[in-house]
Amino acid sequence: MNLPADNDFAPEDYRAFQAFLRDACGIVLGDNKQYLVANRLRRIMEEQQAATLSVLVYQIQKGGTRGLRERVIDAMTTNETFWFRDSLPFDTLRDVLLPRLLLEEKRNDLRVWSAACSFGQEPYSISMIVDEFRQRRGLFGMREPSIVATDISSAALDLARSGCYDRLSVGRGLSEARRRQYFREAGDGQYQLVPAVRSRVSFRQLNLLQSYSGLGQFDIIFCRNVLIYFAADSKVDILRRMHAALRPGSYLVLGASESMPAELASLYHMERTSNTTFYRRQ
Repeated sequence: MNLPADNDFAPEDYRAFQAFLRDACGIVLGDNKQYLVANRLRRIMEEQQAATLSVLVYQIQKGGTRGLRERVIDAMTTNETFWFRDSLPFDTLRDVLLPRLLLEEKRNDLRVWSAACSFGQEPYSISMIVDEFRQRRGLFGMREPSIVATDISSAALDLARSGCYDRLSVGRGLSEARRRQYFREAGDGQYQLVPAVRSRVSFRQLNLLQSYSGLGQFDIIFCRNVLIYFAADSKVDILRRMHAALRPGSYLVLGASESMPAELASLYHMERTSNTTFYRRQ
């Protein structure tokens, strides 16, 4: 079974897949992404003997093949990330948010949510910042902060939970000093995170379109570089429900290219430092 020549999906088939992906996980697939779809789904379609995208969507909805829905979503989810991505939000975490919450407000049960955590680099980077902040401030008796990391991709979460990364992954965004401090060589070019960093982080599979009620309340939410893939109405819904998941006076950090919708201005107060923007729950 071969895909259509030049990835020329029939318009109705492509529209059916666009609708499935939006309903399943909120991702808005552009009208010119046929090549991307063909490249990412080629193997799955061949295994399923699905000659068209409509057939694949039908097989998913019929539910005859266990795990097919999850495999397709995993294949279409972008899991591109690296350590301390964009760096500035982590500087803000260290220099602004942690001092406010731990030193000024003296919150002793700090909880952080890393939404769309991919392979785990973001929540583990947060854990490293927490570790460095505690050591620099001498806060060795404080209660351990809790970092909850979620993603829709089960495959990404499996790797994240292992805390084990290859040489290429470790080299992306991680300084040599931090690599020596927080990783141990595990053989075959693999590096294992130290227990102190891993123990603060727990991973859960979560579709951001679903309920957050089971996660509890948070002092900080990192939701970066994911909302750009959602339709405007879904983005507003996600940020409204994240507001409910934040304790009063707590903080939301978005990606550099993401902004707060105007209709939510009464829920969040925008703050700026010299180098980044973040939002405080009203």
